Amino acid sequence: MPELAQIVVYPIKALDGVTIAQTTMLASGALKHDREFAIVDSQGKFVNGKRTAAVHGIRSSIDLSARTVSLSVQDKLQVTTFHLDAERVALEAWLSAYFGFPVQLIQNTQVGFPDDTDSPGPTVVSTATLQAIADWFPNLSVEEVRRRFRSNLEIAGVEAFWEDRLFSEGDRTVPFQIGDVPFAGVNPCQRCVVVTRDPVTGTGLPHFQKTFVTKRQETLPTWAEASRFNHFFRLAVNTRTLASQAGKVLRVGEQITLTDS
Repeated sequence: MPELAQIVVYPIKALDGVTIAQTTMLASGALKHDREFAIVDSQGKFVNGKRTAAVHGIRSSIDLSARTVSLSVQDKLQVTTFHLDAERVALEAWLSAYFGFPVQLIQNTQVGFPDDTDSPGPTVVSTATLQAIADWFPNLSVEEVRRRFRSNLEIAGVEAFWEDRLFSEGDRTVPFQIGDVPFAGVNPCQRCVVVTRDPVTGTGLPHFQKTFVTKRQETLPTWAEASRFNHFFRLAVNTRTLASQAGKVLRVGEQITLTDS
């Protein structure tokens, strides 16, 4: 049976993720703490990997219960810890000094700052899929592929690209359930330049996108709805759920089932 093998949330959009054993659903369908914060410039525009590779050079470690974030620059020893609420000004000053221009940390506790605002639920991928992609690139480990694609929920006990079962043609969604939480699979997630870069150094891997697109098309499963691929730079599945699921808990080890409604 497919089961939930890993949960990762990204409390500060574009920075490092936090692996957790369980998480709580919000009324929006998002996971609690996922993309709760975002870094923006003086014009309110996101400062993220799509905009600058410099973001990859920040190492972050977040303690969700203590509400602290520890920041450092890759390959430098100094680590500075800030309280996300009480020391917001100092945190913003650190980030501003790093980027070289003024930034702020904005917060949304209800839905966060997802890339797909129409489908703000967790993104889903299988462990076997990550392994298959690592096999396409001789120098990439599964962990590095995982860090590049930044999915929230990882499914074990299934074949590669099993998650491509979770979308259908047109506007139809595919119902599935994790534990007692029902979801709707919406569409394969469109990827951006971020996944072509080393998640630690920000260095681009030559021909990553071209190789990925070629291999993705060649290995597209027969069960995948090919009409949803206007291009093949897509991986993982965007999801939604109902506001009535707010407060329910997802736990590592819970089974995933495809449902009829």
